[in-house]
Amino acid sequence: MNKPIPHLRGPSLILLATVHILIFVGGLVVAGILRHGAHFVTPFAPAEEMRSFIALSPEAVRVSNFFLFGSAVPFGIFAVTTVSRLRFMGVRAAGTNIALLGGLIATLALILSGIVGWILSVPEVLASAQFVKAVSFLNFLLGGVVFAVGFGLLAAGVSVTCYFMRLLPRWLVAFGMFLAITGELSSFSLLAFPANFFIPITRYLGLIWMVSVAIALTRNRKGAPASTVESV
Repeated sequence: MNKPIPHLRGPSLILLATVHILIFVGGLVVAGILRHGAHFVTPFAPAEEMRSFIALSPEAVRVSNFFLFGSAVPFGIFAVTTVSRLRFMGVRAAGTNIALLGGLIATLALILSGIVGWILSVPEVLASAQFVKAVSFLNFLLGGVVFAVGFGLLAAGVSVTCYFMRLLPRWLVAFGMFLAITGELSSFSLLAFPANFFIPITRYLGLIWMVSVAIALTRNRKGAPASTVESV
């Protein structure tokens, strides 16, 4: 009886998910400390209030966006490694390409959000309250809406293909589809403010989903089967 061939085409999914979470959460913690208890101001606040908040804590802005930028690296590697793992396990379907597209969109969103947000820590930028508000909104849209939509595509692509191939537990597939829905619904925040509620749901529950998928696929020792799914 032939032993299943191990998947050697990428680093540990569990390690990548863990590193991403540690960097992301670390940025939130460090930024909170550097704000010295100052009340956080959202991009929806008045322009002058936003400018004053950033002017009082430029270090927090600089560090938090540095961590956000850094978190994109393990996230992107996680996405492409997950797709590689699924293809090794025999998935030949559009779902893997959808997952890859979503992972790349979310990764680029984190990179651009971190870079744009870092600009706000430059003293000369703070001279114009209107410019600060515009940059803050761009930072929010990239790291919030665009990331959530990309993550939703990643979760959908992984969940649908794994459902037909039975590579993940049903509860995890359902969890992924839930995040896919909330991620895509996040796009409606461009039309209505209440839809912003879907962004943190996708972002924070998505961290749990990443770890769960990493553990499930790592434990699954199944190699490429004789028949593959080609219609998803």
